[in-house]
Amino acid sequence: MSKWNKNKDHNNYLLCKKVKFYSNNDEAAFFEWIEKIECIDSISAAHDELYLDLVERELNIDDINDLIGLFARYQIELRQLEKYKTEKNKIAFSPWDKEIQGF
Repeated sequence: MSKWNKNKDHNNYLLCKKVKFYSNNDEAAFFEWIEKIECIDSISAAHDELYLDLVERELNIDDINDLIGLFARYQIELRQLEKYKTEKNKIAFSPWDKEIQGF
């Protein structure tokens, strides 16, 4: 089942802007990866922006690891993940603290 949603209000989302792909297969891998991340409820796009609409629950360690992996690989702004840091999932953030906090 596809996560694409063309008419979604963006309240709880992550923004992927001007994502650079190195080949058609790289782009396909990006979207396949997104489809597998459980905390992403739906995906929508406008111009050069992709919106990853998240589920309405606290993100767990697996969610954070998947998002950090995707964002690091495709050079998407990591700082936007900081608002999802909780006591339960903070261990997943620790190797990435400098990048996420913008240092």
